[in-house]
Amino acid sequence: MYNILIDKEAENTIVAVVQDGKLVEIYNEKSGEKRLEGNIYLGKIKNIIPGMQSAFIDIGEEKNALVHIKDLIPKASNVTGNVYEDTSKYDISKIVKTGDEILVQVKRDCNEQKGPRVTKDIKLNGRFIILMPYSNFLTISQKIQNEEEIKRLKEIIKKELPEGYGAIIRTAAEGKEENEIARETKLLISFWKNILQNANEMKDKEIAPTKIYDNDGIVGKIITDLSENNLEKIYTNDEELINHFENLKDKFVVEKNLLEKFEVKNKMKLDRKIWLNCGGFITIDKTEALTAIDVNSGKFTGNKDLEKTVLKVNKEATKEIAKQIRLRDIGGIIIIDYIDMEDEKDKEEIRNYMIECFKQDRSKVQVLEFTKLGLLEITRKHIMGR
Repeated sequence: MYNILIDKEAENTIVAVVQDGKLVEIYNEKSGEKRLEGNIYLGKIKNIIPGMQSAFIDIGEEKNALVHIKDLIPKASNVTGNVYEDTSKYDISKIVKTGDEILVQVKRDCNEQKGPRVTKDIKLNGRFIILMPYSNFLTISQKIQNEEEIKRLKEIIKKELPEGYGAIIRTAAEGKEENEIARETKLLISFWKNILQNANEMKDKEIAPTKIYDNDGIVGKIITDLSENNLEKIYTNDEELINHFENLKDKFVVEKNLLEKFEVKNKMKLDRKIWLNCGGFITIDKTEALTAIDVNSGKFTGNKDLEKTVLKVNKEATKEIAKQIRLRDIGGIIIIDYIDMEDEKDKEEIRNYMIECFKQDRSKVQVLEFTKLGLLEITRKHIMGR
């Protein structure tokens, strides 16, 4: 079971996810640094860079947003989108012009160096489906395996989707009543029509750039993602927040000092060095290109069998690494430097154990093979996007 803790203070908002009594995810959104991912804007094209097949868009935020040609043209595949599409046959200067007003959604947040990345391929998240107004594709979560259920869910959505609309059926839809799923689909379609109406009104009034829809940052994403995923309660010290999520009113509990009550505050300090119960430790170092994690035997001497000692430390480190990666929402390329293992069977055991440890992670994780240098490679998608 999941519980969500939302502690809103003057300077920041802390969102913690507790699973079966254990802290598994924590996010800190500072005041004035609210994440833009999921927000929808009526932006204005500022300048076009033909050589990069890209354009910069003024969306009314501190930094201009970047849009690539792949995010302006229709999706070629319901699985890979436009990842493998040959964009050389397109000319971005014929698709958009400087001064054009364009409705876009933030797909990747900004950082210190770069502005946000946006797309014309807008998606609206619901509990059971993700509505895609500019797509004809209907896909379903790979976690739903039952063929009859897949067929049932697709038939429900097909009846509700207007022509030219697409959707992704989420895992939470499995086993739900048709009327629940149909009702949400209708609400999302109605919501999208309101967004279009608002955008057209802003165009008529020549009010661009402007924000059309706010995704409520971290809070909105976490609540949406977990609302149908064994969610028990949402604890918060912000009573006004309840009004933003009317459909989940019964889940909310207003609580003061909730971080102390759930003993989260003392676990929020994310140190570079983490000690293991066996006496070994791991270190986590983030760079621009990747995250490097090193495993050290530390104080652990173990028994006389060196290989067993190394395997024990590496195995305990594996469990802690998977926990820390999820807790810190580490994404991108992750390289793990384990204590050297001579036996290939030990390496395979560690790799399989890592895959097992990541099964609780809500994000997409790929555990690759050990390299020739004995490093384990992992890729993970950020929950919150970066």
